[in-house]
Amino acid sequence: MTDAPAKTDVDNRLLGGATYRSLGEQQLSPAEERFERGRRTVGLFLAPAVVIVFLALPLSIPPSQQVLGGLLLGVIVLWVTEAVPIPIGGLLGVALIVVFGVAEASDVLAPFGSSTVFTFIGAFILAQAMLKHGLARRFAFRILSLPGVGRSTARVIVAFGVVTCLLSAFVSNTATVAMLLPTALGILSVIAKLLQDRGLVEPGFDPTRLRVGAALMLMLAYGASVGGLLTPVGSPPNLIGRGLIEEATGERISFAQWMAVAGPICLLMFVVLAIVLLLLNKPEIRRIEGVEDYVASQRASLGRFSAAERNTLIAFVVTVGLWIFPGIVAVVAGTESAVYDTVSARLNEGIVAVLGASLLFLLPTSWRSREFTLNWSDAARIDWGTIVLFGTGIIFGSLLADTGLAETIGRSSADALGLGGTFAITAFAVILAIVVSETTSNTASAAVVVPIIIPIAAAAGADPLVPALAATFAASFGFMLPVSTPQNAVVYGSGMVPITTMIRSGVSFDVLGAIIILLLLPLMVAAVGLG
Repeated sequence: MTDAPAKTDVDNRLLGGATYRSLGEQQLSPAEERFERGRRTVGLFLAPAVVIVFLALPLSIPPSQQVLGGLLLGVIVLWVTEAVPIPIGGLLGVALIVVFGVAEASDVLAPFGSSTVFTFIGAFILAQAMLKHGLARRFAFRILSLPGVGRSTARVIVAFGVVTCLLSAFVSNTATVAMLLPTALGILSVIAKLLQDRGLVEPGFDPTRLRVGAALMLMLAYGASVGGLLTPVGSPPNLIGRGLIEEATGERISFAQWMAVAGPICLLMFVVLAIVLLLLNKPEIRRIEGVEDYVASQRASLGRFSAAERNTLIAFVVTVGLWIFPGIVAVVAGTESAVYDTVSARLNEGIVAVLGASLLFLLPTSWRSREFTLNWSDAARIDWGTIVLFGTGIIFGSLLADTGLAETIGRSSADALGLGGTFAITAFAVILAIVVSETTSNTASAAVVVPIIIPIAAAAGADPLVPALAATFAASFGFMLPVSTPQNAVVYGSGMVPITTMIRSGVSFDVLGAIIILLLLPLMVAAVGLG
């Protein structure tokens, strides 16, 4: 008689999520294992082949641009196929950039000191404390106890997306995702345990491979990008694009005008996002019967706040408050004011994240025994792979701009297509911004693409406002890869979203989002009276 499979420890599995797991560390069906083995084997041979073929092409561009382009294509193949762990694929590309002489090592590695990298470190440590001490679980039960929300998985996902969108309109997208990630994991833990208790999954199931988990995590990442479009301060590309448009055209887009243009676009995008995620990642169960009683009993069992929970909440509130404060100053004093410049510079989101995380090592749970809220051994378990992965993404983004490869791609494409007319140039702007943002940060995409689009529009005799604004909006897209946006990297680091799932969902939303921007943005600009 064979032993029954051991019951999965859901909390332990979700807490131990990682960016990359080998085939032996996953629970796959025979068909899934064959596919994964084949995909990774193909990548081992395809990546170097792509690099060699691209370097052999007779292109009339500087050698540094051609080498960078070839290496970037090879790294993308490694990322998509997971032939090696995804962070290693990025590191390998970075090493070869220096070996092939594209840039000096000191210049290449400088982006690892980026503020975004430190935002990841601080936010991941905060998330670790929220998960370890159960604060995330409290937040999750609070959301699930809202009237009507917890009765179906679709409502849970949509409600969580609404919270994400509204927060990211005023708090940075990265900060929003970082602060909500523990709650999302808490919600997933509740749903997974409910499925387990009701016998709807196998005893030894893998909670990191639930479709409902992928949908929830992708709603968190993509919802933050959608909400970030709503205000000028919602995302760095918004400020960059707005500044470049004003400099080139003299057109000043006020806070209210921006929201009037972006509001209907964001609303339609959110509806489309919810439909796409729920169709492509159909939850294992639609209705969660008896969830109200389950949630009520679990909330009662949590009891009063422990000292560790209270300290974690203090660190969390301080961090979120400092993240939000520059946005409040922007609304009150304006983004052009000296006060906003000072506050936003000193309360840099990376510095704030590190300060908030440091509180966890200063607030004691037992002063007599000198025990604090978090130990370094807890902090050391954060997903360093995601931090390395996004650092390499920033490196490629900066080199695309520094070597001029991004501008070469944009101008040569525009010349080859013979663009003329506002609609054609706007379509090109949207596509180029999304493509560039897939392999670089959205901030880099806006900084690179908007300056390319404005002179192209001017040369064609078209008003550059709509194409440049479309490029600004589209720069916040790029949902296909973990390196496309910081929020993608954060949710990928949770271990709940396979790379193939992110690519499938991301491509679908890229296409639909591009269509929404292309068709609706010119109408909203005209309605608001810009241009």
